[in-house]
Amino acid sequence: MTLPSFPDGTLDGDRHLYAVRVYYEDTDLSGITYHANYLRWFERARSDLLRLLGIDQRAAIEAGGGAYAVSEINLKYLRPARLDDDVLIETRCTEMRAASCRMHHLAFRLAGEERELLAEAHLRVGFVSPEGRPKRQPKEWRAAFARFVGQGDS
Repeated sequence: MTLPSFPDGTLDGDRHLYAVRVYYEDTDLSGITYHANYLRWFERARSDLLRLLGIDQRAAIEAGGGAYAVSEINLKYLRPARLDDDVLIETRCTEMRAASCRMHHLAFRLAGEERELLAEAHLRVGFVSPEGRPKRQPKEWRAAFARFVGQGDS
């Protein structure tokens, strides 16, 4: 049996690209994507970015080391995504600190070679202890992000 590939997305320099399709379950009665689904898509893209960087969130949680939590988000909707649209989520890390990082997400509708910006989000993700207090990110994780962010300079 051949399994389909999993939707990890791809690293492209200093950005992560993640594809989604708008399904019926993503829409309201008018066929327009329900606003909260953009948050879900952005979360999936961030999670898969971490996987591609070699960051094992589950192991950190199970070992009691901590986890990432969104501490702030600014989301702007520009145009609606509709049923059956192909959507590309682009993610960049714009700032890296000891216990947090700032991320920028863009959601584009793809139509052939055309890209139309649908929504964008600026957010801060903090690394927190199991008790919910800010904590330094693991050294290896910061190094992985530094390599990712540095890709845009070449």
